[in-house]
Amino acid sequence: MPAIKEAAEAFLTHQRIAVTGVSRTPGSHGSNAVYLRLRERGYQAFPINPHAESIEGEPAYPSLAAVPGGVEAVVIGTRPERALDTMKEAASLGIKDVWMHRGPGGGSVDDAAAAWGREHGIRVIDGGCPCMFGPTADGGHKFMCAMLKLSGNVPRNV
Repeated sequence: MPAIKEAAEAFLTHQRIAVTGVSRTPGSHGSNAVYLRLRERGYQAFPINPHAESIEGEPAYPSLAAVPGGVEAVVIGTRPERALDTMKEAASLGIKDVWMHRGPGGGSVDDAAAAWGREHGIRVIDGGCPCMFGPTADGGHKFMCAMLKLSGNVPRNV
């Protein structure tokens, strides 16, 4: 199993990243912060929300399949019970990198979805946040990463 840092670095080499669970209400959800940070750092980020036509002034998409030109990786930011469906859609589209977001709480991690993804050749990061690593990181997220490793909400290996 690769260390979280290596897996995060590999994930963040992708330029076209979908973020599920991005809310129509700015600032109301962790997915919005991830989506905005990816955009700010030069990624092509795509908000996935089946109930929105636009988010943060950009087009929103109802599914991964609806993103024109596809995506290379996915951040799951929805409730955990939706993670397996997203994982299956990612697999059907040939997406090989999926990050299940988790901060201090339960986040979007679903153990069954993570296991299913791994069984189907997907590199799954099951916890933490892309904003804790590499070119998307900031001091606050780095500190939070260290603390959440202690609680297990950021895995040491994936």
